[in-house]
Amino acid sequence: MAYVIVQPCIDVKDASCVEVCPVDCIHTDDAAKCPVDAIFPEDEVPEQWRNFIQINADYFKNR
Repeated sequence: MAYVIVQPCIDVKDASCVEVCPVDCIHTDDAAKCPVDAIFPEDEVPEQWRNFIQINADYFKNR
């Protein structure tokens, strides 16, 4: 299952997630530790951020 990073992560520069992100933050179990609640399974992305599914796909397409 794909995970999607959404709006609350944009321009977050306080580095509070550095110790857990991305290894423990973007992970497929229930222990995700994103401090700004910006990571969702693709089928659970809130309606207001559904456009980030395509934004993420485009961003990671050639990485």
